[in-house]
Amino acid sequence: MLSDDGTRWIRHGLFCESHRNGTVISEGHYAHGRESGLWRDFDETGAPAAEGHCLDGTETGEWRFRDAAGKPVTRS
Repeated sequence: MLSDDGTRWIRHGLFCESHRNGTVISEGHYAHGRESGLWRDFDETGAPAAEGHCLDGTETGEWRFRDAAGKPVTRS
């Protein structure tokens, strides 16, 4: 999606980024250039590392995080 003046791209829709080894790093959606809805991050093995929701580019509600061993961690 282009900006209103047509000078730059704005992310809109599904986003997916991968590690060099091909596993997914991060996935979620953009709405008019801002993170929106469910977002998930993964480690290099593909195991879940973080999950939560965004609204208008800001993390909202409870986010869940896991350490390298897959155990839940509390973010302070």
